[in-house]
Amino acid sequence: MALIEIRGIHKHFGNHPVFTALDLEVEEHQVVCLIGPSGCGKSTLLRCINGLEEIDGGEIRIDGDRITGPGVDVNALRREVGIVFQSYNLFPHMTVLENVMLAPTRVLRQPHDAAAATAMGLLRRIGLEAKAREYPDRLSGGQQQRVAIVRALAMEPRVLLLDEITSALDPELVAEVLNIVRDLAAEGMTMLLATHEMGFAREVAAKICFLCDGVVHEEGPPAEIFGAPRRERTRMFLRRIIEAGRL
Repeated sequence: MALIEIRGIHKHFGNHPVFTALDLEVEEHQVVCLIGPSGCGKSTLLRCINGLEEIDGGEIRIDGDRITGPGVDVNALRREVGIVFQSYNLFPHMTVLENVMLAPTRVLRQPHDAAAATAMGLLRRIGLEAKAREYPDRLSGGQQQRVAIVRALAMEPRVLLLDEITSALDPELVAEVLNIVRDLAAEGMTMLLATHEMGFAREVAAKICFLCDGVVHEEGPPAEIFGAPRRERTRMFLRRIIEAGRL
């Protein structure tokens, strides 16, 4: 059984259908990258998995447990499923250390000293221990995004969702963020990424899913999707990516 099972989900915004009957599976310790044209629903899918958006039909299960529909404990879900956004979303009035400690102390009820020790260990891991007492506006975009990732990791999630985490960064800052994702992948973290970084997706993913027209239009290993896609719509998308110099 897959860790994440998405079965026939439907999602509409008003009269606009986002998903019409989308199916997707993510195995434990697997890294899956979502690619596709703007507006295809990559970010919306991640938000549905994390409970930030409700689906209109179908179901999503994690480790066999239904996480959509009535009666779901959303707070329990978010302890299992972390999400990192493209815009960092750090609290500007809190220090880096306070940002990382907030959820473990408020949600998990960890003692302050234990949460602080864990937070400092995570910041040390990403080379930002010296910035622990700084406020987010004193950090570069790449540093802020790294803090946003370790803030999610502080909750010790089983699944990490990453929503276009490099799209707001200057090109020279992208590598420092992607290096963390590489390390997490090597350690076996289950991750689902929405990304425009095609080279990175090809390198780190076990499976690529091309979203189009409300469904997973094509999926497979990176070598297959990028090297020999079966569907014409996938080939058209990748041709445009290559013409833009992004693959």
